[in-house]
Amino acid sequence: MQSQPCAGCHQSPSWVRGEWSVAAASALGCCRQHLLHNTRFSPLHLSSEETESLWDPNQLSMEMEENRGDFGGDLITHKAKRQERKRQELLALALGVKVHTFRGPHWCEYCANFMWGLIAQGVRCSDCGLNVHKQCSKLVPSDCQPDLRRIKKVFSCDLTTLVKAHNTTRPMVVDMCIREIELRGMKSEGLYRVSGFSEHIEDVRLSFDRDGEKADISANAYADINIIAGALKLYLRDLPIPVITFDLYSKFIQAAKNPNADSRLEAIHEGLLQLPPAHYETLRYLMAHLKRVTMFEKDNLMNAENLGIVFGPTLMQPPEQNALTTLNDMRQQKLVVQLMIEHEDVLF
Repeated sequence: MQSQPCAGCHQSPSWVRGEWSVAAASALGCCRQHLLHNTRFSPLHLSSEETESLWDPNQLSMEMEENRGDFGGDLITHKAKRQERKRQELLALALGVKVHTFRGPHWCEYCANFMWGLIAQGVRCSDCGLNVHKQCSKLVPSDCQPDLRRIKKVFSCDLTTLVKAHNTTRPMVVDMCIREIELRGMKSEGLYRVSGFSEHIEDVRLSFDRDGEKADISANAYADINIIAGALKLYLRDLPIPVITFDLYSKFIQAAKNPNADSRLEAIHEGLLQLPPAHYETLRYLMAHLKRVTMFEKDNLMNAENLGIVFGPTLMQPPEQNALTTLNDMRQQKLVVQLMIEHEDVLF
């Protein structure tokens, strides 16, 4: 099989049989700045020590030599094989892909060539099931149509993936919960601030994961509206990518720090326009609902500021999970949500 040249250094390392890890480690040393980040094929989540160890081909060669068997260097021990497979997985993660081992012969659905090897022949998209070579995965557009059969749950599922799979503009969880809250909970004192029983909220989660849009969240099933409000907050909080995405987090925080009121709103509006369509539509629908909640402030005691305190950390999370950063940004998080509620008709 002819290997494909590296996009960074234009070398053509061999990725087959026993040379895979050594060649990969050598090639990756000069391609370090050219690795692609593709969320469809599992992004890199390694510690700094693991990441740095990937770029040392000498260390890799030493490990392989140390683990060779006692039969003239021709056999590799079982331990060495396990280490070799682990090394392949780490290197694949560094390339931004999730290696998949196929049973039986498979062909790349991008270049239509056979995928060689006994293990780790290529990668498979977790959303649509597309099977391609590791190198071809860098060339595949990231706008696939997810297969509903592959969506195992509703909670903790990527917002865009869920919306595409169900062919809707917003997640059904948001629509159903808001519909139920507006039907019987707008005058409930402390709405969204008072917590429902956690075990009942967990039941709602399991019901959505199991039954989808057929989940029963009516008053007959859950008389306490705070359970439905808690389930909605849990859904938004557990999104792998928050409604206000990681890459736009700092833009919204800086906008909230702007001392000029008009410039502040303009900066927030610019940030909203950069959100992915599913995120924007979900946020727009939620802010319109929260604006209606504030109209019943005399009964529920929830104004825009109180709702901002509740939904700020839920809708906005810093890219790095740092407690100090989160604490320092809480005021700005609250202000961003408060302004979006108060100026919902202008910003959206």
